[in-house]
Amino acid sequence: MTLLSIPSPDQGVWHLGPIPIRAYALCIIAGMLAAIWLGERRWVARGGRRGQVSDLALWAVPFGLVGARLYHVATDWRLYFPDDPVGALQISHGGLGIWGGIAGGFLGAAIGARRLGISVLPMADALAPALLLAQAIGRWGNWFNQELFGRPTSLPWGLEIGPGHRPPGYEDVATFHPTFLYESLWNLGALALVVWVDRRFRLGGGRVFALYVMAYTAGRAWIENLRIDSVQLGDVAGFRWNVWMSVLLFLAASGCFLWAGRRGSGHGEGERASSAYSVDGEGDQGAATAP
Repeated sequence: MTLLSIPSPDQGVWHLGPIPIRAYALCIIAGMLAAIWLGERRWVARGGRRGQVSDLALWAVPFGLVGARLYHVATDWRLYFPDDPVGALQISHGGLGIWGGIAGGFLGAAIGARRLGISVLPMADALAPALLLAQAIGRWGNWFNQELFGRPTSLPWGLEIGPGHRPPGYEDVATFHPTFLYESLWNLGALALVVWVDRRFRLGGGRVFALYVMAYTAGRAWIENLRIDSVQLGDVAGFRWNVWMSVLLFLAASGCFLWAGRRGSGHGEGERASSAYSVDGEGDQGAATAP
């Protein structure tokens, strides 16, 4: 342990009688609630009705959780099969793949938007910074679980990891890179960037969402390269699987951003947040003040 370091919590589970209260789950829930709050503000400011983000969350959240777990189990299947198939269902113990979560959440939101008569791309643009906020908060669940940390480090902000949580070969190492903290701070910085660019250039047509993917994956690529936890899919050409996923998604999002830009999409150019907006005057106009 260095003179200055970040301690890890002694426990991540508390019991309310027979009911276990897990910090990991609380962080995920707190992130979701914060995302709904911020997404609602942005959606209303862009012309949507109050309450529609909460309605969509009923679709996006369960789809996102299922997608995140499926991605994790698919890429780390040897952790559960054939010895512990029940463990594949225990989300509260950790193990949510962000790529599956984004894909599943987007699918759920698209289904919900279609049923509610909401345009998908304006909603995605409104919610993009909210997703970064949710991810920034949710990452703290890894801190409580003492998981997904990086390589050993003697830097003052090294993260103390208990002996029972250290991977094989690192039993005598006490402090590691706090990759959960790096990603949380990166997400907050990306949130500020996305909001600023959106305000400055009045983006639309899916470009805010594309910018979110670009900003997130740019940070995830270098942070992922610091991690030492095992990945069942292994390295590809010397880089971790999730590094390649970040690169590919960054390139795909960049292409979408440029393509949408050539179409001249912007929420200042007549784009409606909802097909039902302004029929009964329930939409608010507050784009100048909402984040």
